[in-house]
Amino acid sequence: MNEWQRAGEFDRDHLWHPYTSMRDPIPTYPVVSAEGVRLRLADGRELIDGMSSWWAAIHGYNHPVLNEAACRQIASMSHVMFGGLTHKPAIELARLLIDLTPEPLQKVFLCDSGSVSVEVAIKMAIQYWYALGRPEKNRLLTIRSGYHGDTFGAMAVCDPITGMHEMFSGLLQKHYFAEAPRCRFDALWDESYIIDFKNLISTHHRELAAVILEPVVQGAGGMRFYAPRYLRRVRELCDTYDVLLILDEIATGFGRTGVLFACEHADIAPDIMCLGKALTGGYMSLAATLTTERISEGISGYGSGAFMHGPTFMGNPLACAVARASVALLCESPWKERVTAIETCLREALMPCEKYPNVADVRVLGAIGVVELKKPVHMASIQKRFVDKGVWLRPFGTRVYTMPPYCIEKDDLLRIAGAIVEAVEEEGL
Repeated sequence: MNEWQRAGEFDRDHLWHPYTSMRDPIPTYPVVSAEGVRLRLADGRELIDGMSSWWAAIHGYNHPVLNEAACRQIASMSHVMFGGLTHKPAIELARLLIDLTPEPLQKVFLCDSGSVSVEVAIKMAIQYWYALGRPEKNRLLTIRSGYHGDTFGAMAVCDPITGMHEMFSGLLQKHYFAEAPRCRFDALWDESYIIDFKNLISTHHRELAAVILEPVVQGAGGMRFYAPRYLRRVRELCDTYDVLLILDEIATGFGRTGVLFACEHADIAPDIMCLGKALTGGYMSLAATLTTERISEGISGYGSGAFMHGPTFMGNPLACAVARASVALLCESPWKERVTAIETCLREALMPCEKYPNVADVRVLGAIGVVELKKPVHMASIQKRFVDKGVWLRPFGTRVYTMPPYCIEKDDLLRIAGAIVEAVEEEGL
């Protein structure tokens, strides 16, 4: 038994991977290095990464600019507490995020992960209304088929039926769920699309602190795309009924849908925005929750004025330095042209899947391509099929999809799309 076989046995027996059973774990594939869009396995095989490491590694791997930023920062300090102290990487990152996001967003709370940024957003909304003397406004309204993270506050606004957290439903705070938007991204608008949401916000607005949703693209809840006009109507209804709007841009931010932030498709601004995933280019965990002067002033004007949240690794200098370099690298690159090219290529290459009877839908937006099947995939077997084809994809439920790094070349993208088409055809997935 060689070194990696022994390591694999230990991994199987002791390491609990995401969304897996320890009794019957899904096989894992040991990675020894990553470069550009390629992952190199311990057995020498190379895989073209179609997942950007869960949508984060937008520049690919081992990028010299990000490597340099990390090395330069770690030489001075890798971490220092953010309570009572500050540092240049956090200041520069916050300044850059304020410049790039919609104008009303002026305050930045740096945190550890996407789920935590959602927790922070929810707490901001509830504490804001509490500070204004309206503690009854402590519930949330969202839409079905959404996903916002795996911590308890975030789980409470994930879809309670089709999501991953049904077993915890008795422990979660109860919120309101409108039907998922039925209007495709390019659909002609019909006011009937918003009726269920409108009825819920008009009925419950006195107890609603905020609406929270993923703008235009619902990610891990189903990879569904909906019309920007729906989002615009949500903003209008929040204004009408005095309810805050939280936009979860963790998956959609930093160019993934063809604009820098998905709310730009609807030309709106939220009261609170959550960012994560691609923020550091996939180098390490970091997230941010941005909000407005109105909300920060409301919270700060009550009692001690303190917002009651403070992660140990908040504002980590190393993560902030890499994030600042990653966001700057994105802005200085022809990212829009690259994302448009990915979209064009995926539209053409995935369309053959429409002819198969086992396929329910094919959809593409920006650097996101989705083939939705009529039956769920068997994860272990389809994962092996893709590895054998030299690509790395991680389907879930009925969705086989790709969200590749923006730097991917056309030939590699065609290999990913071709592997999806072949897999759908081969075994009638």
